[in-house]
Amino acid sequence: MMDECYIDPTRESFAAFKSLPRDAPIHMLNLLQFREQADYPSDHSNAARGLSGADAYREYGRASTPVLARVGGAVIWRGRMEAMVIGPQDKAWDAAFIAAYPTAAAFLAMVTDPEYKLAVVHRQAAVLTSRLIRFAPLETDGGSFA
Repeated sequence: MMDECYIDPTRESFAAFKSLPRDAPIHMLNLLQFREQADYPSDHSNAARGLSGADAYREYGRASTPVLARVGGAVIWRGRMEAMVIGPQDKAWDAAFIAAYPTAAAFLAMVTDPEYKLAVVHRQAAVLTSRLIRFAPLETDGGSFA
């Protein structure tokens, strides 16, 4: 059973993001489920190419990575889902990663960058549903969960 699809932030969720401190480092957890076939707008050059969702997301990565680097961000972890241990068994993520930003302001600079705005059309075409969760990174002692 498919739940609601989440591709872009709502006005309310983006306002909540912007209301948090902008001068501290953040980590953004990305969970992605891809469309079988990418769904580009009919006037986009990739609309007729028949790309898979995964291929369209690779296009997004290729086009957005220079912007991510320019604002000082980097992907610090990537993983492939193998099993849902706790959670809905009907939810499988095709890709998961954490992007680190030196500040929340850097993330905002990325998503408003003109080059990024051209790249994001690939993400929108690729993604069936996603979760994007902002975290404040905490120090760890190397052995404790708390």
